[in-house]
Amino acid sequence: MAPLSSPSERADLLARKLEESLAEPIPAGTPRRVHGRTTLPGKATAVIGVRRSGKTTFLHQLRAERCAAGVPRERLAYINFEDERLPGLEAADLGHLLEEYYRRFPALRGTETVTWCFDGIHLVPGWERFVRRILDSEKVEVLLSGSSAALLSREVATSMRGRGWAVVLHPFGFEEALRHAGRAIPPPRRPATAAARSAIERALLDYLVAGGFPEAQGLDPATRGKLLADYVDVAMIRDVLERHRVTQPTALRWLVRHLLGNAASLFSVEKFHAALRSRGWAVAKNTVHDLLAHLEDCFLVRTVWLDSPSERRRMVHPRKAYPVDPGLIPVFDRSGEENLGRALETAVLLELERRGCEVSYVRTAGGHEVDFLARRPGGGRELLQVTADARDPGTAERELRALEEAGREYPDARRILLVLHGEGRPADAPEGVEVRTAWEWLLDPEVRE
Repeated sequence: MAPLSSPSERADLLARKLEESLAEPIPAGTPRRVHGRTTLPGKATAVIGVRRSGKTTFLHQLRAERCAAGVPRERLAYINFEDERLPGLEAADLGHLLEEYYRRFPALRGTETVTWCFDGIHLVPGWERFVRRILDSEKVEVLLSGSSAALLSREVATSMRGRGWAVVLHPFGFEEALRHAGRAIPPPRRPATAAARSAIERALLDYLVAGGFPEAQGLDPATRGKLLADYVDVAMIRDVLERHRVTQPTALRWLVRHLLGNAASLFSVEKFHAALRSRGWAVAKNTVHDLLAHLEDCFLVRTVWLDSPSERRRMVHPRKAYPVDPGLIPVFDRSGEENLGRALETAVLLELERRGCEVSYVRTAGGHEVDFLARRPGGGRELLQVTADARDPGTAERELRALEEAGREYPDARRILLVLHGEGRPADAPEGVEVRTAWEWLLDPEVRE
């Protein structure tokens, strides 16, 4: 069908799309887990996150939850603006859509809350003013989703002038990946049979390699690798090069390959800039800072700062960099080594973010490093050290010594050593240090909620 350009044609198509959305069953998907509240009264919820993480499915999940709670279907409208037949939409078209809805259901206006789900609304210039207006003048709940390049947390706050509420959605965590595959979640902290433990440990190994992007689940390694590489390419092109008009695409590509191929490693802008210059690339240091910020903005890369009360000390120390999903590591790592330890550390960081924690890393006065200091939203702090296997006495001594030193500097923090499986526990651990298998910690409902 040829693109529609006249206001009347666009209005007719939007009316048909509205009618279809109210008649069609709400699409089902694997329920996602998001820490804290997904909505606040008087604010529009913007679901943001890396591309292909399942934001549209999450919108439908929110609709399904309201339907299950007894909200009639006619009060759960969904419009997807990523329709090739709808170029040139304007904010006025959104107003016509609203009026068309209330002509169909006049008794609802001002009496019942209508939930509007706008997918891809960033494609409509002036959408922010429309959303603010209906929040002020109508009895509505507004849920938004769109490209990570257009709906960033700080821009939602700015453009919505305090009327936006951002909810970040990462790819599947381990528990979500299990449910997506139809696997039973084992009871936490309870003895499991040997077969059950083996099955869950095998599932975690698979997750650390395959990651949690919904479309990548169950694919063979070659197909999965190509799919994930395509995701990264699209994010670089659409969310960084085009959006920010980057003029150094080669430097960007090298930066992405470096960060994704060296997960859980310290990253210094100064050293990376020096490496670029040594290869004859005239890239300004500020450009590298900007590129890294753009990659964080589109959620492709996550970084962790040193924990310190001194802002200067934080700024001069390198950050630790992680991909947004462990499945990206084997796609970009060229070392040929098995990186289960780095993948596990990445999975732990992302789970901490899902739990709403503020995360940093610790370097003790003695020069030892603890992977994460997590400040939980409800209060309390945890020092977490992550290693695939702590059976080797040298490895155990290094990891536990760092936790002990950090424990003296953060005496109120729980100290936890996470290992990949039960056989990876150290022979002995100091008093006050909890040693847990990663799957137990990842699936523990006491800390997931």
